[in-house]
Amino acid sequence: MKNENSMETKRGYGFWAFTPLLVFLIIFLGSGLMYTALGTEAPFKQVPVLGALMIGVTVAFFMNRKVSFDAKIAAFSKGISEGGVIMMVLIFSFAGVFSTVAKTMGGVDSVVNLGLSIIPANFLAPGIFIIGCLISLSTGTCFGTVVAMGPIAIGIVEATGLNTGVALAAVFGGAMFGDNLSVISDTTIAATRGVGAEMKDKFRMNFKIALVAAIAAAIVFAIVGSGAQSAVDASDYSLIKIIPYVAVLAAAIAGMDVLLVLISGTILAAVIGFLTASLTIPTLMQGIGNGVVNMSEAVFVALFVRGITGLIEMNGGITWLVEKISSRIRTRRGAEYSIASLTALLSFSLLDNTVAILTTSPIAKNIGDQHAIAPKRMASILDIFACVALTVAPHSSMITMLSTMGGISPFEILSHVYYQMFLGIAAIITIQFGIMRTKEEKTADERASKAL
Repeated sequence: MKNENSMETKRGYGFWAFTPLLVFLIIFLGSGLMYTALGTEAPFKQVPVLGALMIGVTVAFFMNRKVSFDAKIAAFSKGISEGGVIMMVLIFSFAGVFSTVAKTMGGVDSVVNLGLSIIPANFLAPGIFIIGCLISLSTGTCFGTVVAMGPIAIGIVEATGLNTGVALAAVFGGAMFGDNLSVISDTTIAATRGVGAEMKDKFRMNFKIALVAAIAAAIVFAIVGSGAQSAVDASDYSLIKIIPYVAVLAAAIAGMDVLLVLISGTILAAVIGFLTASLTIPTLMQGIGNGVVNMSEAVFVALFVRGITGLIEMNGGITWLVEKISSRIRTRRGAEYSIASLTALLSFSLLDNTVAILTTSPIAKNIGDQHAIAPKRMASILDIFACVALTVAPHSSMITMLSTMGGISPFEILSHVYYQMFLGIAAIITIQFGIMRTKEEKTADERASKAL
């Protein structure tokens, strides 16, 4: 098995190693766009994401005839087992359980009504986004933010008529704000350690870019969410039923593991449900079962996509991508664009921004040293573009989780991810015009200009 893998990795498939992923995306996206053009209701539900994904998996197993089927299964299984995928599956499952149990006992209605009594309906979308930013900045995790804010956003949608895609995009944007910026985020830690940057320096540079994007996004969210109107009595809420959500937010901010947060929140919601007679043993068990089932699509997408990436890596796709981009660098600006492109493409392909940064950072450091790019700038570019790349991945775990929560297509969310759009634009402008260059970088640029 080892000889088969090493032989085929050396030869490699290059770009064609990504064929299974491309087949999946072409079928899923192509059918959705076609049915959209035909005016079909729920166009992206006509060809289920899992149906398209299974075809991609099948193509992956039929590729590379020089490698045995057992070796392919091993590579597929390795892809699933790496990068915390099993933990992701557990988080998805317990997120569904917490959401369903808390909603069944009336927690969502109480939280939503309390929020509506405080925040005007016209400012709900930016409110969701800003709260998400604060939570993710405090916790450093996008998953924790989505878990805490997703059910609340859905409840607000049901109560006010706020566009579901806008509400969930606000959650997603807020979650990615901290994932990209927080000093305790795994992506931030990976980026700074990978290129030898100081955390405080990277934070300061990244914050200037992220703040501009966040302000612009909040303004747009206020505009597109201005039509929401409360359709319920906002004074109708029970403070005791809000406790599970407050506890989940507090535990997340305190740094408790996301899985433990969800389990504890579910237990607390169940206890309160029994105390207030809003839950019975059958309804609790139904809520648990339905919660797991509701997240099953997100679970299988996460598993199979990561399995496909294991086969892509075995067939030399990742190695080809790294070498292809690294070989085209000529200028300092080109070096920064290359670092950005590499981390973005790997993040999109692997659907894991942290793994993309870990893979790219040694290459980025080498490129940065050759072209006098400050470590804090390299770390900022790595982190920003790894996060932004997930914005355009309709099959990512985050988007799948959110679209499952809202019962809508991924593109109804992706069409409103204003924060990530502005973050990417701001970062590109920074690279293109050399904004926030250090003194050493300016000196190196002047020397390069004189040499020419």
